[in-house]
Formats: sequence, C-alpha cells, structure tokens
Amino acid sequence: MNTDTSSSERYLTVPELAELLRIKERKVYDLAASGTVPCSKVTGKLLFPETAVRRWLERGQTGAAQAQGPRPAVFLGSHDPLLDWALRQSECGIATFFDGSQDGLDRYVAREGLAAGLHMFNEGSASWNIPAVDAALAGSAAVLLGFAKRQRGLVVRPDLASEISGLSDLKGRILTPRQTGAGTRTLFDRMLREADILPDTIQMRPVARSEADAVLDVASGASDATFGLEALAAQHRLGFVPLIEEHFDLLVSRRAYFEPQFQRFVTFLRSPAFADHAATLKGYDVSDAGCVRWNG
Repeated sequence: MNTDTSSSERYLTVPELAELLRIKERKVYDLAASGTVPCSKVTGKLLFPETAVRRWLERGQTGAAQAQGPRPAVFLGSHDPLLDWALRQSECGIATFFDGSQDGLDRYVAREGLAAGLHMFNEGSASWNIPAVDAALAGSAAVLLGFAKRQRGLVVRPDLASEISGLSDLKGRILTPRQTGAGTRTLFDRMLREADILPDTIQMRPVARSEADAVLDVASGASDATFGLEALAAQHRLGFVPLIEEHFDLLVSRRAYFEPQFQRFVTFLRSPAFADHAATLKGYDVSDAGCVRWNG
C-alpha cells in the first residue's frame, strides 16, 4: 500500500489554472513547456501546485510591498550534507531552513532568505537549475553559483545489494521517498515515468525531509532503499547503484553576496579545508564551487 504522506498540497488542473489566470488553456500549456509556471507531469497529465502558483503570481506584483529591504540571513532550499557542513565550518553565522528545491526557490522569491541550494532538472533543455531560476528571477539582482556535481542513485541495504541493480528491482520493495517539491523527489518521479514504473508498485514509507534522514531509514533497516547520494551511502556502508550526476547550485541575492557573512562563506569554499573535506566524500566534484553559472 502507498503510504506517502508527503503533502496535503492541492493541485490545479489545466482548466482550473486557465480560469484562475483568465487565459486560454493553450497558453497554460505554453507556460508549462517554457518552465515559467510551477508544474508537475503525472501519467501524462499536467498538474500545478496551488501554493507555488500563488507565490509565482505574487512575484509579478509591483508597489510598496516590493520595497527592497535586507533579506534574513537564512539559507533555504535543498539539503546537502557538504553545504550544511561548510556553512557551520565557515562560522559565517547564516542560519538554515532546508525543505526542498522548489520550496527554497519559492521562499527566496518571497524574500524569506538570502540564498537557496537547488538541484532542479529541466526536461526540455536537459539542464540543471538555470531554466527554473531564469523563469522565476530573470532581470533580478541575483546570481547562481556552482557548488558541486553529485552522484545520485539507489541507496540500498547491504543484504539487498545483489538483488537491487536498477529501478525495476524496486517493485514490491520498501522505499523512503522525499517530500513533494524536493528536487530529489521530482527527479525520482520523472525517472520512474521514463522507466514505465508505477509508483503504486513500490511500498512507500513516510517521507524523509532531508538527504540524511532518507539514508538513515535504510541504514536502520526500516526501508529497503532510497534515492540518495553516493556520499551518504558510503558513510553508512550501504549499497549504491549510480543513476545520474546532478548539479547542485547556490542561488544568492547579489546584495547579500557582498555582505560579510556570505563573503566569509565564499572565502571558505575556496580554502584547502573545504577541498580536502570534499575529497573525502564519494561522488562529489567541487571543481566549480563558487563559479557564476547565471547572472540575473
């Protein structure tokens, strides 16, 4: 039985979104294809998360509410164990609220933080992060910095390593998913669709809201597998089936980038201490850490 309790989020259909926006349904398909409006594709049907859509609408508002004050010193977005470590080790003083890439992007647009970690794949361009950021923030005072390329795949219990070698072997198994809106979840759902695997054929555990928690579920034996990072699989001596290399990037306010807190963090990214620690983690390539990938 599918027990995924990830979200009570309401999703809008194409006709419902067209009615909300007062546009023709054809225009809705155009917005979805360009990545302009937040959407998901499930069994060939486009669905639009209502909360994200309403935040997207708020981005277009003008007036006094858009006054540019300082952003809170909070790092948003997707959880990454190396990023989490670097923020603490740099002693930059930036707090964290990691709850997924889409959540991070939405909260960044709503000015709830100064930066967000993202790994959002765009099917149309087969690229990472830039299409989503460009659609949400083109013309804004923001930059996208490279952080790491990461190896992601199936993290499996050691006793099942010889039995699980690909997505098709998950049928009938217990899997710990991430929450809806997390880059990991969006990517995993897409890969299942491409492999023609119905989610209902997998026994879903309650969602884990971080990379570490998902892998701990496997390490404890509560789950057979999760879609996770090679670095965490190695740390817990679990089996790993590589499936994709992803780009994890950092979206940051241009103003915040030059402030002392973020500069302290950026300086640490260029230090031997950061490079040495990253080298101890399997599946990480940080050669482009700190490089500008997009400029708003």
